[in-house]
Amino acid sequence: MPNKNKILLVEDHPIFRLGLAELINQEDDFIAFGDSRDVEPAIKEIETLKPDLIIADITLKKSDGIDLVKYVKKYHKNIPVLVLSMHDEYLYAERALHAGAKGYIMKQEAMESVVTAIHHVLEGKIYLTEKVKEHILSNISDTLETKKKTPIDRLTDRELQVFKMIGRGFSSRDIAERLFLSIKTIGTYRERIKNKLNLKHANELIRCAVHFEKTGQISTQLD
Repeated sequence: MPNKNKILLVEDHPIFRLGLAELINQEDDFIAFGDSRDVEPAIKEIETLKPDLIIADITLKKSDGIDLVKYVKKYHKNIPVLVLSMHDEYLYAERALHAGAKGYIMKQEAMESVVTAIHHVLEGKIYLTEKVKEHILSNISDTLETKKKTPIDRLTDRELQVFKMIGRGFSSRDIAERLFLSIKTIGTYRERIKNKLNLKHANELIRCAVHFEKTGQISTQLD
């Protein structure tokens, strides 16, 4: 439909994706499509369907929406990406923006704000909630020496991705296969994560990762 902006949805929960598509399709100037639950099939849809905007979940079926954002920034700079997440805005909003996203919405707020966010992003602006804007501006105003970081902030994007996959029950071999890395490399990431989160052994790492995947918080009570 030539007069409508094409919105590609990349989301691994079918019911949520259908609801979001129905909401978007009520607008005269938008049409939502896409059946991708992961990065690789989403890339194929991007290449063949050439959307005007992409809405991608952070947590996909086997991988991470941040990887999709980085891919789009590298190969399709003209296509903006709006990120959805059920996780804490303060944790993922800055990471998403650094990766190249043009906006960030919590899933809990998506049905109320997604249309506004789409208009905002298609106009060439960045969409963030007021509290996220204040948080980012506060961080900018702090110097690197005085800026306070939570333990999870110490993790790189790849380390956070591995940490989340551990929390979802993937073994080191599973993670290595999905990220196209060696098991040895995943072992190195696991050690770095343990050190940065001050965890003593593998069982603590697993319990901490599972708790984080469920709550979005780092637990200090692991027993």
